[in-house]
Amino acid sequence: MPDQKSLLRDVAIDAISDIAQHLPLDCQMFLVVCRPGKADFDLVLPSPEANLNNALDALRRQGLSIDGDNAYKRDLLDAAVGALAMGAQNSNPPPAGHWGQRLWDIGREERASAEELVEVLKGVEKRCEGMGYVGVDGQYLKVVRATIAKATQ
Repeated sequence: MPDQKSLLRDVAIDAISDIAQHLPLDCQMFLVVCRPGKADFDLVLPSPEANLNNALDALRRQGLSIDGDNAYKRDLLDAAVGALAMGAQNSNPPPAGHWGQRLWDIGREERASAEELVEVLKGVEKRCEGMGYVGVDGQYLKVVRATIAKATQ
């Protein structure tokens, strides 16, 4: 005897076929069944021509937001943060044509800008020391040195 999920799948496939006969030719259809917080009953049945990106677009038009919390968004953002960090470290670039390349490049460019600024600050520090200038109560050089230290950690 089939389990409940298998039985539901069979019924759903029959229902999709019946419904599809009444849809305009350019429609795509999905049936999604889920048990919140559990993957034991997840069932996603697209019609043969269906594209999941179109389903996501339809859900967004119905109010799905990037503000809600779910594993997919957490994973995607972790990947984006990782690409930025790897770019800043100039390591592990993504493969050619990968969507993360743009973020990796941003991380690399930001790191390069920070390195340029540190070099400028080191020049300012050296010049101030050579001139005996420390600013009001020595605060100027303290700020310059603290900024260099922070940026080079």
